[in-house]
Parts: sequence; structure tokens; C-alpha cells
Amino acid sequence: MRISAVRTLCAVGLSALAFLMLAPTSQASEPFKMGVVDPQSVLEKSKAGKKALEGLKEYVSIRQKLLAKDEEELRNYEKQLKDQLPKLSEAEKKDKETQFRTKIQDYQKRAQEFNQDLQKRQKELVDEYMKKISVATQTTAEKGGFSLVVDKGSEQTVKIVIYNKDTIDLTEQVVKEFDRTNK
Repeated sequence: MRISAVRTLCAVGLSALAFLMLAPTSQASEPFKMGVVDPQSVLEKSKAGKKALEGLKEYVSIRQKLLAKDEEELRNYEKQLKDQLPKLSEAEKKDKETQFRTKIQDYQKRAQEFNQDLQKRQKELVDEYMKKISVATQTTAEKGGFSLVVDKGSEQTVKIVIYNKDTIDLTEQVVKEFDRTNK
């Protein structure tokens, strides 16, 4: 559940890093420290993030059960319709088939609305938590004297950082800060 804005920010951050490394510094006594963080891991490992993800999973589970019930009702209706068709007049057959198509369309509409609602909820969750993760990352970076922190990326999205020393990975520290400030 990453957003493209994170990738854009990382690209900007990497450009800023290149600029900072090439530009002469007026504060030569302050060392340049860089860190990486995996926001997805912060969301998945933090207490508040786990709770939010569980809430989303519960919502999905309930909706999937409702859709499965609707699908089962459609199958039963179709079976009844097949059994009744030989006994019905042409007008009744057309009427029943029209009713069945309407039920299928209603089911498809509910399924589509569910998917759209789920995407909206996921985006809202990611947007809300990315703001909180950014705050926790900034606090962690300031405490550790880091000048720049970039998104580590992951195999599921864009792998932004190909290699980093474990000592500059701030993810666990950010999880702790996130838990401290988000109950």
C-alpha cells in the first residue's frame, strides 16, 4: 500500500543528496549523515499500524462474506430458473431471464462498489499513516543527526535503495517513535 508520492519524494531526495554532496558546505564541521526507512514495515510492525491493517482486513472479510452470500443466492436462483424453464411460457421465460440478468447486474455493481470503496479506504489509510510515519521519521532523524532519510523501497514496489549498511536503516527506530506518538 504505497503511494506514488513517496517515490516522487524519494527521487527529489536523491536529487537533493547529489546536490548536497557536490555543493560546498558552509558548515564543514557538521557531518552529513544519511539514513533509510521502510515506511511499509513501519505500518506493518507498529502497534497502531497493525491495528489499522486489522481493521481493514476485518472490513474486507465482512464484505467478502456478503458478496459470497449474494453469489450463492444467484447460483440458487439460476438453478431454480433452469428447473422451471421447461414449464414456463415464452413470456414467463423472458421475464425470469430478465430478472436473473438484473440480479447479476446488481451483484456486479455491488462488487464494483466494494472494490472502489476498498481502494478509497486503502488510500486514506496510507495517506494518513504516511503523514504520521513522516513525522516519526523526522523526529528520529533529528535525534540521530541525520541530514537526509530516503524511502528504502521494497520488492513489491520500486526498489529505491539497492544497498545500505544496517547502521543507516532507521526503520526500527521509526517504528518505536511511531508507537510512542501514535497509540
